[in-house]
Amino acid sequence: MKNIAIIMGGYSSEYKISLISGNVVKQYLDKTKYNGFRIHIFKEKWVYVDDNEAEFPIDKNDFSVTVNGEKIKFDCVFNAIHGSPGEDGLMQAYFELLQIPQTSCDYYQAAVTFNKRDLLSVLKPYGIKTAISYYLNKGDVINTEEIVKKVGLPCFVKPNKAGSSFGISKVKTADELPIAIEVAYKEDNEIIIESFLDGTEVSVGVINYKGKITVLPITEIVSDNDFFDYEAKYEGKSQEITPARISDELTQKIGDTAKRAYEVLKMKGFSRSEFIIVNNEPHMLEMNTIPGLTTESLIPQQAKAAGISLEDLFTNAIELALS
Repeated sequence: MKNIAIIMGGYSSEYKISLISGNVVKQYLDKTKYNGFRIHIFKEKWVYVDDNEAEFPIDKNDFSVTVNGEKIKFDCVFNAIHGSPGEDGLMQAYFELLQIPQTSCDYYQAAVTFNKRDLLSVLKPYGIKTAISYYLNKGDVINTEEIVKKVGLPCFVKPNKAGSSFGISKVKTADELPIAIEVAYKEDNEIIIESFLDGTEVSVGVINYKGKITVLPITEIVSDNDFFDYEAKYEGKSQEITPARISDELTQKIGDTAKRAYEVLKMKGFSRSEFIIVNNEPHMLEMNTIPGLTTESLIPQQAKAAGISLEDLFTNAIELALS
């Protein structure tokens, strides 16, 4: 039996969703192969939480835990932290130093994909289309006229490195821009402002499944809100249709684009890329490397449509990390 540390929580506003994801991973782990340990990672504490909710501190020197006098070490880490430090490369680098296998991509890929402007800059030369964007760092002069001239209205204001659910605003008038920028700065000190892409939003998972890079069935997202925000994503304010209601040709094109991004970046583990289809062309918004793994989340939905159970999905991730 292998000991699997399921890390969850994190430092971002999405920590509650991460805890749900982590608990789902524990629930669906193959109990004949693995002992699952829930490890909560927060700024103020790293603890193993047992089935009775008792907490035991993690020794950060070797990422072990002592329970009732017995020191437990881990064969593999299942990473379920959305946002920092699980999705931005910090935990990946830490585990690489300790030589503990983990299920997500390597630290460089995590850092690049977590930073939207860096990700899109890396992928653009490979012919992957994106929105027109404008960047701001905290303290920069905000020239509303210049921003509107470049990206147009309406536009989206987003934190550059803080996941995809908090701090996003759809801006319809120039007067709304400064307020939206302040909202985004609450989540991050870098901002990306993007042109509005008027089209169908889709999400596509790419995973290494049994040694082969596999594109999962595409999900079409129809948000009840103005866009796919936190409420739409996690509180049922959207329709998620898998497989998406698009042509076979477009399905192939989006799948090929998502797979190309995965390969160009030398990804491992899970990826979920978001696109808006404009005039039959997919435009990439971002790539998530620790996507939600709740039973309602997009990757589990897509895996189910592909005939892959959650137990199989999680076993595959662990076995690939161990190999």
